[in-house]
Amino acid sequence: MSAPAVVLLVLAITVVWGGLIAAILLLRAQPERTDLPPGGDDDHREDTAPIERDT
Repeated sequence: MSAPAVVLLVLAITVVWGGLIAAILLLRAQPERTDLPPGGDDDHREDTAPIERDT
């Protein structure tokens, strides 16, 4: 393996594994976002809508 190939390999490994480690540390520090609006309540629209079937 040539020197530029080794440098590129080390750089790629650093970017991939460093990004993974940074993401894990960020998720550990802030596991859930609190700045999003409330939501996720089911309004049961599908209970009153006509049934759609594939033919």
